Amino acid sequence: MIPTLERVRFSDVTHSNIRETHSRYGDGVLLTDFNDADAATAASLVRVWADVPRWVDAVVAGRRYADVDALAAHAAHLAAGWTESDLDTALAHHPRIGEKASGTGAEARASRGEQAAMTSADRAVADRIAAGNAAYEQRFGRVFLIRAAGRSPEQMLAALERRLGAAPDDEWREAAGQLAEIAVLRLRDAVTDDSARG
Repeated sequence: MIPTLERVRFSDVTHSNIRETHSRYGDGVLLTDFNDADAATAASLVRVWADVPRWVDAVVAGRRYADVDALAAHAAHLAAGWTESDLDTALAHHPRIGEKASGTGAEARASRGEQAAMTSADRAVADRIAAGNAAYEQRFGRVFLIRAAGRSPEQMLAALERRLGAAPDDEWREAAGQLAEIAVLRLRDAVTDDSARG
């Protein structure tokens, strides 16, 4: 389960201090504040969900959203058009399954929360995941990506071993689908409908 993030009003955030504010407050915003933020500030939040530049721009350009469901639906629809190049761009700094994400930024914090189940992984399972990660990178040229939230280490290992046998064209599409799931989960954790105020 993705941890609940502390909420902060975007009206209290300026573009010049957005990085520090994200680091301190975990990016949580009300939908009205996301809708009203300047484009650069909104993009800095969306980029944490998935660092696909044209997708980030399109999600920001789609404002005003009536509710979080509409935002999530639009983001998911746009993600369906991701290319293999988009996937590779987003995964350039993504941690491997089983490796602790470095850094103090919002994306690193999100990755650590999503992979929390790996902290209790059986040593043999963790070793097989590490070996599978290496084999996957050798075969496909990118890190193995799976929505870790809600999955056990054993489930992630089974998916990794299955996907090692996939055709490259099928595999990048599955990985892009996993990235889209991660993005929507992060979005829903980061943005709250105004009715939740209080």
